[in-house]
Amino acid sequence: MSQPSQPSGQDQPKLNLTTTDDYRAGYANSVQVRMSVWDFFLVFGTMQQDTADELTVKNFQGIYLSPQQAKALWNILGHNLAQYEQTFGPIALEQQQLPQPNGPVH
Repeated sequence: MSQPSQPSGQDQPKLNLTTTDDYRAGYANSVQVRMSVWDFFLVFGTMQQDTADELTVKNFQGIYLSPQQAKALWNILGHNLAQYEQTFGPIALEQQQLPQPNGPVH
């Protein structure tokens, strides 16, 4: 993952990335976002269409982010998407609207 470079002249602390014993990587083709005044809640899952009129989403992970971390994620995703599209071409989104779950909003 690419990150924007820091302005020169600013000393940045060394970053050590490690993983916990329960770390896992997974694939998600569904992300639901809920928000409150305190945080954002991202729910990751896999979606499949079994019939023409039914979609099934199996959620497997929920992550809470502070508003500051959500905005930082938005910025870095935007930067990486721009680089991706510059390298591989535009990403087209389907115009079809998927049904939204009727879950609670925190």
